[in-house]
Amino acid sequence: MRNDDNEQALKVLLVDDHAVVRAGYRRLLEGSALNISVSEADTGEQAYARYSEQPFDLVVMDLTLPGIGGLETIRRITQRDHAARVLVFSIHDESVFIERALSAGARGYISKSSAAEVLVEAVERVVRDEVYLGPEIAQRLAALHRADAGDPLAALSPREFDIFRLLAEGRTVSDIADLLSLSTKTVANYNTQIRSKLNAASAADLARLAIRHGIVQA
Repeated sequence: MRNDDNEQALKVLLVDDHAVVRAGYRRLLEGSALNISVSEADTGEQAYARYSEQPFDLVVMDLTLPGIGGLETIRRITQRDHAARVLVFSIHDESVFIERALSAGARGYISKSSAAEVLVEAVERVVRDEVYLGPEIAQRLAALHRADAGDPLAALSPREFDIFRLLAEGRTVSDIADLLSLSTKTVANYNTQIRSKLNAASAADLARLAIRHGIVQA
């Protein structure tokens, strides 16, 4: 039910790099039975800056963002505010993204292919401090935990995973250093560590591994 007028609206920060997508989800949330006030951001950097200026009751976060990306943004927000509630709403439903997002501090994860009412339910549940996983997301995690724990990507730290993803996308060491505010020497060292852990001799090997695990598109 909608909150009484005297009750303060839930402040939701909607983070997606497509204006049309944000507009559609904003209409959905503000038109729901919940009393929601939506603000928007189109990059991870902008989302973090806005959260730093004024904490929100909930952040609805895409993962595929320009700049530092969604996973690093989740980490930065939750490190700044341990009580932060982040709901991931992404086209990525691969288990590697789900686990990484939850490890970074997300309280929920749903797919953009979900029905509209799933987003509204997820918002309501996460705001109540519950963990919410869309039905297909929960199934993927269950399948992952039943599978043999031989995933080479599991050996990567959160920072290594982010850099691996960017390298697989074809970003240079210099580009990644600028995006993540690191020195080129630090990124180069990470690159060496990542290739060693994944037994990858070249950037092409990294790209093939990322495509096989659904992290980047062929």
